[in-house]
Amino acid sequence: MARAASRCLLTAALLLSSAGPGPRAAGAPAPSAAADAAFLDALTWGATPSGFARLEAEGRARWLHDQLHPPAGTRLPPDAQAAVDALTPPGSLFERAQALDAQAKAYKDIQDPEARKAGQQAFQAALNVASRNAAAAWVLRALYSPDQLRERLTWFWFNRFNVHQGKATLRAAVGDYLDTAIRPHALGRFRDLLMASLRHPAMLRYLDNADNAAGRINENYAREIMELHTMGVGSGYTQGDVEALARILTGVGVDLKPEDPKLRPEHAADFRRDGLFAFNPNRHDYGDKVFLGTRIEGRGWPEVEQALALIAHHPATATNVSRTLAAYFLGQAPDDALVGRLAAVFTRTDGDIAAVMEALVREPAFASERGGLKDPVRYVFSAVRMAYDERVILNPGPVLGWLNRLGEGLFNRSTPDGYPLDSAAWSGPGQLATRFEIARQIGSGSAGLFKPPTPDQPEQPAFPVLANGLYFAALSGTLSASTRAALAQAVSPQDWNTLYLASPEFMR
Repeated sequence: MARAASRCLLTAALLLSSAGPGPRAAGAPAPSAAADAAFLDALTWGATPSGFARLEAEGRARWLHDQLHPPAGTRLPPDAQAAVDALTPPGSLFERAQALDAQAKAYKDIQDPEARKAGQQAFQAALNVASRNAAAAWVLRALYSPDQLRERLTWFWFNRFNVHQGKATLRAAVGDYLDTAIRPHALGRFRDLLMASLRHPAMLRYLDNADNAAGRINENYAREIMELHTMGVGSGYTQGDVEALARILTGVGVDLKPEDPKLRPEHAADFRRDGLFAFNPNRHDYGDKVFLGTRIEGRGWPEVEQALALIAHHPATATNVSRTLAAYFLGQAPDDALVGRLAAVFTRTDGDIAAVMEALVREPAFASERGGLKDPVRYVFSAVRMAYDERVILNPGPVLGWLNRLGEGLFNRSTPDGYPLDSAAWSGPGQLATRFEIARQIGSGSAGLFKPPTPDQPEQPAFPVLANGLYFAALSGTLSASTRAALAQAVSPQDWNTLYLASPEFMR
């Protein structure tokens, strides 16, 4: 068995080192089927037999319209929804944060060292469970939601508006940040997405704006809004603009107390709160500012709304966001002319993300062969989807472990810039060796994916079916001669599965 696995990985390495996709095999299926499969794969977390059948039945136009305009709420197959429900904590984020705060204060007052240590461990365990369950729920939504484009964009936007679970108590908030600030706005207007991120306590804690107050200015969040979230480096804003935005954002923070703070009478009417989010006028700098060449009168929360509108409508934001979106979905850097056309749509539609995505899909470059490797999240999700299609996994743990091993763990990027989107970041020898091992695990058996959450229940039997209807209808003819030759050498279904998942065609 070990010898067969080693041979399999060696063959896969040779496949990836071969130049180009090579000629199509004789007897390949009609180009339309292969093109539809590629279209599906580019906009989802991986083509599946059932997804391909739906696309063929509906046609691209209707399928794309439904993906661009999904229903407001999320929807899942019953088994997946039941699993997500079991992972979803009760109550609001505000209630959970209050309970955790009370737990943290309680163990600090314990005199006995051992009891205090036990209290600290229980508190950390509660945070770990919250983040692990949030990540598992994310995996299930990505794998099984029929609204696949929204799920792809949810990951894209989370990565752009990144927060790291390792800071303070963010482990308890990252799931809510994803579900309430990111996913509902993933196909909406960019300005609404930016505002939702700004109002969420996970972002305010992560980039320290909760500590930003008049007389104690903290520029961290203001700088990242302009550098990473919107306009981009070198787009024309100045250090003075960063300082002005930081002043505008003073008082935008988090409040755990159930009662409102005591407010100065002259600005008491300016107070706002929504759950943990609070705009506290006592902490706000009411001086006038000049931001991006515009004078902003000191008047409290409306300053924030005005500043975000200026950023969202700035031509640099349209260009920067359009360029990054195109690079993510094309798998390579787009040319300036394409970016310009997308930015024009962004500007004309007031930042309508669905409209920009529709314009991107209609670009000739979108139908071209994908460049570079899939990032780890897309690789693992597409492999599991192809292997099991609509059969819902019972244990997302192995998926989370694979992503951590590949360096793209959910909620684990510690820096504000998010994970890199260029394929060069994911093509090193160590990365490929780990992918080959994960390909072997997924291709050889259930890999723990169907182990029930209840310990006393046995793991359900399961075997990945990769040589399925989609493969024979649309994918087999896209393989290079070298890939087909390698697959022909497989000595078992497990061997074949591993080679296929490690092939350059599947990696792209």
